Amino acid sequence: MTPEGKVKKEVREFLKKENIWYYQPVQNGMGQVGIPDFICCRKGTFIGIETKAPGKKNQTTPNQERVMKEIRDHGGFTLVADSVLDVHLFFKEWK
Repeated sequence: MTPEGKVKKEVREFLKKENIWYYQPVQNGMGQVGIPDFICCRKGTFIGIETKAPGKKNQTTPNQERVMKEIRDHGGFTLVADSVLDVHLFFKEWK
């Protein structure tokens, strides 16, 4: 499993444990370019989570940045996580 794959696995486990609805779009080149790795909904709020390998949090692509801005412009939230701790802290602060 890749380092990013490990982060995705931990994030998926956290979302399940916290009963947060999520969907992971299949990245096969046929969908929207730049879509976050996790599309989530919690208490009626849209959240996009882009995961990265540890230490690579600041390496989002221009397409990822564009899509995350579009989500925020429409009232949703986004975050880039290189560990499950990032996701945990986001939801802890949101409570």
